[in-house]
Amino acid sequence: MFDFSPEAGLWGLFALAFVSATILPGSSEVVLVGVLAKYPDTFWTAIVVATVGNTLGGVSSYWLGRLLPKKAEGRAIAWVKRYGVWSLLLSWVPMIGDALCVAAGWLRFNAWLCMLLLAVGKLLRYVLIAAGWVWLQ
Repeated sequence: MFDFSPEAGLWGLFALAFVSATILPGSSEVVLVGVLAKYPDTFWTAIVVATVGNTLGGVSSYWLGRLLPKKAEGRAIAWVKRYGVWSLLLSWVPMIGDALCVAAGWLRFNAWLCMLLLAVGKLLRYVLIAAGWVWLQ
């Protein structure tokens, strides 16, 4: 296993969580489990760090969506139009989550409400992953 300090692990987790919520590939769940395996006492800190990083990454996708031309269309936009801002609770789902964030920005949904729903969905995912890891131990 790699040797790293708790601080370095948390910074790496934040960075990868941010990148994972953009159109770039990443797997912050693996880093979360790695940090928890090495430093189990960082349970809640790691969850908060991952949630903040992933939420900010989603918000960056939201703002990129606001830059798209008004003629853009696609499945994610149609889906978000149909289910509204609440669809952002699923922004953590791999491959479709990024598109949901971009679509919400394109549709000009309220930025603060979007950020709140992104954070709630992502927090629940990280709590489930971390709790699952602890349960498997």
